[in-house]
Amino acid sequence: MLTESFVASTRSADRQAQVTATKDIGIHLHDLQPIPSLKTSFKKSTTQPNCLAVSATHIFAAQADKSVVHVYNRERGNQEAVVPFQEKITCLAHAGQYHGAGTLVLGTKGGRLILWELATGRQISTSQSHLQAVTCLAVDPTFNFILSASSDSNLQLWSLSSLLSFSQPSPNDPSQPLPFSPIRTMTNHRAAINAVLFSHIPGLTSFAISAANDQTCIVWDYLNGIVLQTFLLSDNPMSLALDPADRAAYAAFEDGSIQFIDFYKPNHPLHSLFDPSQQSTPTQPPPSDRWHLQDSSSSPAYSLQISYDSMTLLSGHGDGKVYTWNIAKGMYAAQLADFTLPVTNLIMLPPMGFPVTQTPNVKLQNIVKPRYESSHNVDNDSNGDITIPIDYNFTVQLLSTLPSAGTFPGPSDLDAALTHPSFPACILEEGIAEITALNNHSFGSLDPDDDNESETLRTENKNLKTQLDDALRRQREAIAEVLEYDQQNLRRMEEDSVKRARKKRRRIRKMEMEERRRKVVMGEAVEKRKENEVSGAEEEMEEDLSSDTDELSSD
Repeated sequence: MLTESFVASTRSADRQAQVTATKDIGIHLHDLQPIPSLKTSFKKSTTQPNCLAVSATHIFAAQADKSVVHVYNRERGNQEAVVPFQEKITCLAHAGQYHGAGTLVLGTKGGRLILWELATGRQISTSQSHLQAVTCLAVDPTFNFILSASSDSNLQLWSLSSLLSFSQPSPNDPSQPLPFSPIRTMTNHRAAINAVLFSHIPGLTSFAISAANDQTCIVWDYLNGIVLQTFLLSDNPMSLALDPADRAAYAAFEDGSIQFIDFYKPNHPLHSLFDPSQQSTPTQPPPSDRWHLQDSSSSPAYSLQISYDSMTLLSGHGDGKVYTWNIAKGMYAAQLADFTLPVTNLIMLPPMGFPVTQTPNVKLQNIVKPRYESSHNVDNDSNGDITIPIDYNFTVQLLSTLPSAGTFPGPSDLDAALTHPSFPACILEEGIAEITALNNHSFGSLDPDDDNESETLRTENKNLKTQLDDALRRQREAIAEVLEYDQQNLRRMEEDSVKRARKKRRRIRKMEMEERRRKVVMGEAVEKRKENEVSGAEEEMEEDLSSDTDELSSD
């Protein structure tokens, strides 16, 4: 039986109550299916929206209006550590495999990002790239990119591997990006951004969606920095949720209502987000797609999450309640839980109970607190080679047996793809998408003396991009041909239907005319028969009269 759970965090209502709330329960682990029930609670926490992150072994909670992150161990059920930072933490996100060690990405009030490697304690801090506080963070499914949103209305795309790399480009080289700098900045919003999400499916059709206080939701092609679609809302969205199949989005408002945003249009052959004719025109969802609570509650919805089967939407509200919504019916369903304090964060956990699951290779037993001196502890020798610091240790528990001498591990996904009759398109799309997004930004470092190799790589990338453009062009042409063929068939079917309708109408008119003629003929026959009967009766009467006259004369 599948078990589905979620983690909820709360925030104290005011400053005075916040002091008391730090001693009370602030994080809840709650079951959704098969039977809704509270499993575990953690004390001493009060969090703002977008300040909660969860892995298989730990829960991370950035404390409200503080420069402190509380770390909770899920297996032991207690608080493992209190980690201080130099700035107030305004949001955070976990980057990496759910069962792995991973990296914690933190946004600060000063507008910078902090990356903390949980298994090594290494900490990397970027420059102040945002002009105001970072409000929310998102990590893409491939763990290659980070999106940071801010109160300054800007979105910035970062390369996670470049930030964590021990090799950083020289600031004196104009052909290379500045170290610890974003790939691009997207500036279409006009107010503070409250939520940002990546699509669940990686590849060339992946996208991101952001919601801001300018009453808009914007869907981005973040790999190229292009706006795919702008949705005009009737109020300022406070939080977002994305359908697991990337078919629709859901926005929550201050009055507790939910706006359904459909990405697919009926009878449309292409995904509407990637239709060039739809990208320049803002779209406003219909009022009928806005769902309201049954009562007149005006409690804001701070957080949204969707169940694994895409049938149930969860919303956390300022009155401490968690409500469920029936997505199929588009309406409020029931109250799931009541945590008293405002529910600022909801995070759905991966479902448990599948018959076949992949066993993780490592397990993070205890986090390694960040070492501030390791932020820029990178040594480059005179030959340009990278030297990893001598105190760089990776502390995890190994869950699988290491291969013995003379043996090799099993084939990787890439090895299996190379030996397969056809190379998987998803691997090609993912690799080309990363190359396209980074343009000339390198994931690692190249030998500066090896210009030929760099030129070869650029040429190969250019050829791959050209081949991809040709493939996309051929695909568009094929789709156009199929559409034209379908339209011709549709016109032919419509013409045949019109002809059949005309024949039917002519047949009906002919039958009606024949029926009228038959009625006329029948009527004439009846009238003639009646005339004959009348004339016959008259003749009989005359004969009777004549016979009576003859009898009287004989008498």
